[in-house]
Amino acid sequence: MASSTVGMFLFLTLLLTSIASSYNLLTHRTLTVGSLPSLPSLSPPSDQSLYSSSDLRRSNSVHLALYHVDSLFPLLSNSTPSHYLHLRLRRDASRVESILRASTSSFKSTVISGLPQGSGEYFTRIGVGTPPTSTDMVLDTGSDIVWLQCSPCHKCYNQSDPVFNPNTSLSFAFVPCFSHQCRFLDIAGCDIRRRSCLYQVSYGDGSNTAGELATETFTFHGGMKLNGVAFGCGHDNEGLFVGAGGLLGLGRGRLSFPAQVKRRFSYCLADRMSGSKNHSSTSTLVFGKENYSKMIRTPMIMNPRLNTFYYMEVMDISVGGTKLPGAIRSDLKLDQLTGQGGVIIDSGTSVTRLARPTNVALRDAFRRGARGLKVADGFSLFDTCYDLTGKKVVKVPTVVFHLGGGGQLSLPSENYLIPVDRKGVFCLAFAGTDGGISIIGNIQQQGFRVVFDEVGSTIGFGRNGC
Repeated sequence: MASSTVGMFLFLTLLLTSIASSYNLLTHRTLTVGSLPSLPSLSPPSDQSLYSSSDLRRSNSVHLALYHVDSLFPLLSNSTPSHYLHLRLRRDASRVESILRASTSSFKSTVISGLPQGSGEYFTRIGVGTPPTSTDMVLDTGSDIVWLQCSPCHKCYNQSDPVFNPNTSLSFAFVPCFSHQCRFLDIAGCDIRRRSCLYQVSYGDGSNTAGELATETFTFHGGMKLNGVAFGCGHDNEGLFVGAGGLLGLGRGRLSFPAQVKRRFSYCLADRMSGSKNHSSTSTLVFGKENYSKMIRTPMIMNPRLNTFYYMEVMDISVGGTKLPGAIRSDLKLDQLTGQGGVIIDSGTSVTRLARPTNVALRDAFRRGARGLKVADGFSLFDTCYDLTGKKVVKVPTVVFHLGGGGQLSLPSENYLIPVDRKGVFCLAFAGTDGGISIIGNIQQQGFRVVFDEVGSTIGFGRNGC
């Protein structure tokens, strides 16, 4: 009797292990083959919706529509989707270089705050002042301050809307020199005549913005208002700042917008690449508590040397149902003493960058699992591409991130094998970096509701979140 019970127990254990293994380590996914879609003609929301009177701080949540930065630029007569993808990847390289410079600086030199606005990928339309003046602001999880161009402009770049004039607003106020908000700045000064706080933010690529720290009323699509937002009123703005009027910093610093709202936030970035039905979905940003089912959560890690970015733990990566060999965990681990290494999740980086040994292991494993596909030449920074001309669906190896806390982030196939032209060439959308820090980019985040919860110190991922 005892032996039969033991035998039955072993049988059930093996059966359950087999089922769990097949569930968690799916080897291949189906990819629907399309082509790189034409750029959408996007129109920002009507300014009529900015004239309501709800208070954001008293509301449970506010939803904002997001738009891709490509829609700020006029379409060129001879442009192609591949041309705009090249431009996107060029912006991407600039942003990654800025992140690497920030993460590898000596920490004893001048503080470098945030990342260049010109490389941000998504923006929303916001009303500033009373009455509200509408302007486009780029969202950036890699920056700690909110700022926009203000007149009079000593040095300003071209933007799609008129420059904000604080003299026309009834709610504009300077921040005093000795206020707590002024002390939160990395680089601050004082206008003795006005006794007002001065700010300066320098970015990793040499871009900078400088002016007065002030408070103002911000009005969002749907009429939600937030009074007393601390922001940089920039009169000198130089560098890669193109199109939008300013930046909505979503980083972890004390002057970032989430810190001022005192709310967790989330976003969902719609699929812009695959040409599938999801391409028509709307990207959204939500401030406040929302209930999302089937959310995978992982601890939010703090880097004591660089507190702007949102760090998370990636313990392992599986490709085709098999975990990558080698010291993946050590390649992606944050060194708490030096602040080097680790993995951040970033809204403005397009293509995920992994520490080079990890990226090589992922690439090689993917190539082994995709031997049946016709190999194509590389494209820009992509070195693993396939010619899928004439095919409607193909099977490709799965890619799964094993996160700290035990969660598994299984990527849809369109989040890592993307079209690069309209002829049927697809490329593996990962790249290597020698800078130490690894970055989960927005192509890999497409279609997930990504929740940043500072109070709970977690980052969450929910499928089909748009």
